[in-house]
Amino acid sequence: MTRIIHDQFSKDYLEALLKLYGLVEAPKRVKGESRQIDVLFTPSDREKARLQELGLLGRFAEFPSIFEPYRNPSDEDEICDCILKSLEIRGALRRKTNRDNTKLSKSEIPKLWVLTPTASVEILSDFGANKSDSWVRGVYFMPKALRTAIVVIHQLPKVPETLWLRILGRGKVQKKAIDELISLPADNPFKQATLESLYNLQQNLVTDTTSDTDDRELVMRLAPLYQEDRQKAINEGEQRGKQRGKQDLVIRQLNRRFEEIDTSLIEQIRSLSTEKLDQLAEALLDFSTVNQLEVWLNQQV
Repeated sequence: MTRIIHDQFSKDYLEALLKLYGLVEAPKRVKGESRQIDVLFTPSDREKARLQELGLLGRFAEFPSIFEPYRNPSDEDEICDCILKSLEIRGALRRKTNRDNTKLSKSEIPKLWVLTPTASVEILSDFGANKSDSWVRGVYFMPKALRTAIVVIHQLPKVPETLWLRILGRGKVQKKAIDELISLPADNPFKQATLESLYNLQQNLVTDTTSDTDDRELVMRLAPLYQEDRQKAINEGEQRGKQRGKQDLVIRQLNRRFEEIDTSLIEQIRSLSTEKLDQLAEALLDFSTVNQLEVWLNQQV
């Protein structure tokens, strides 16, 4: 059960980050014995340049990509299954180009990224996976024709560029990544989406009686963050409600004084800050014409 929960989290999380930049299919069904690719991503030509915002994950996604994340270290059979699914996708693309009488370019063939928390030297050696001088530590490439890499998350350098992948780690690696996530500014485009995915994971793990030590520690780490975020949302909702109430009161007073005021004026009133709204509530007592209201609002721009 725990594995299913983490699998769903990984798919939802990667989809939340990548959907801004292209087409995400999670999962993507392929022919075979009920096999599914976890995440198949095709970048949008228009958004491809912005993928650098996702650091190393964005570099992986510059071309069509298959992402297969694992909560536990992936074993030989699991990696072979990933390769088989990627080859089936490749075969389907080749059959399509044959039907269309076109040629399949290598750049159209998805690259496979197996995301695993750890990997033994033996596993990497058995698949002929080696480091590349042009990539960071922790990324191991199989022979070129396979278009496959094993990404060992626990070996990735602890730098901002790898944060969005280290979120998928476990134990201390994931904990540090969450701490870094929390310290990001509130306007970071991926912070809230990542937190929401983690909160969903936390809620699902709470009800799972088979969770291990890492999962229980993760639940404890996320619980206060979840409560804080929910309380913040409640407070913001209450504040918006108060603001809306003030706006409605001022608009009713103006309508009573000048009959129905123009909708453009109402929009200007609703855009005022709380401080300016309070000032208008006092100033309107001295207005004798709508023109005075218009002049006052234009002075606030």
